[in-house]
Amino acid sequence: MNMTTFATSGFARAYAAPLCGQFRVLPEDFIVDEQMDIALSGVGEHLWLQIRKTSSNTDWVAIQLANIAGIAAKDVGYAGQKDRHAVTTQWYSVQLPGKADPDFSALPPEIEILQQCRHDKKLRRGALSSNRFVLTLRECSGDFAQAQAICEHISQHGIPNYYGEQRFGHEGGNVDKATRWFQGELRPKTRNQCSMYLSAARSWIFNHILAQRVQDGTWNQRLPGDVFMLDGSNAWFADDAAENLPERLNSLDIHPSGVLWGKGELDTQAQARELELTQAARFPALCAGLEKQGLKAERRALRIKVSELQCEVVDTSTLRLAFALPPGAFATVLLEQLGEFVAAHPATAPRPLLNEPLTA
Repeated sequence: MNMTTFATSGFARAYAAPLCGQFRVLPEDFIVDEQMDIALSGVGEHLWLQIRKTSSNTDWVAIQLANIAGIAAKDVGYAGQKDRHAVTTQWYSVQLPGKADPDFSALPPEIEILQQCRHDKKLRRGALSSNRFVLTLRECSGDFAQAQAICEHISQHGIPNYYGEQRFGHEGGNVDKATRWFQGELRPKTRNQCSMYLSAARSWIFNHILAQRVQDGTWNQRLPGDVFMLDGSNAWFADDAAENLPERLNSLDIHPSGVLWGKGELDTQAQARELELTQAARFPALCAGLEKQGLKAERRALRIKVSELQCEVVDTSTLRLAFALPPGAFATVLLEQLGEFVAAHPATAPRPLLNEPLTA
């Protein structure tokens, strides 16, 4: 068995961690179902496919669809990357102008088509409402009752919106490669590599800003000069010291936000601005590189709402978690709030992706 320790690079937890155990022992121990709110028209040049994939990454599936359809991989759309060592359900779109639906019977057994329908638009990144997870945790020990109590608290108060370790590559390698790229010591070979390194650099800075606010106890509280984001939206507004801010924060209607570093002035002021500048100053090469590459500063919520969270004790050493997260959130970050878990999955040979990098 190939064993990799799960940790979000040691960033501060918001909750006590009473458990230890294993996850991803079997592919079906990590189930993800993508939720979409798009009404398909039934006509158009794009064939949308709902697919259940097992132990396969998203890009590899996209290439299998493109090969059978006789089109370029860029003409296959999907809303987001899904975990490889898992059983996941997600939608793809295949652009077929003037073509009939292909015969997908030759797809590998890891790919199962659940339903298909024509539509007039390509499926774009981020076009999903949420992801639902069912995680089975094995060989668990610790205080199960406390873990369930923490889950109750998380249901009411949310969790820190860290980027998961998969964003940073094996042992944080993508952050190191981004630094070397920005310093002229390395040149990305593909567009995907550029995207991965840029994302890793921004995420690394963001996680340090969030970790500091977790340590300070302000990740879910107002800090003077904050910028708040509406729950489930990219819309934001600057701190105006309104009397109802604490109430809106407590109800998870709004969340404090952190900067995704790039060109432009910070939107924060006062203490919130000072904290962001202090943390970003720890990584001058990353900040300068992101600005040089032309990325504009954006915002990301420091907290996310966890919906429909259930923690079931299956037996004396097994727990099952069920929950829903918004797009861009990481299930492994929720796990880290509950304890120390080791990902255990069978070693698998890497599948070629036509010069595209594998994703975790």
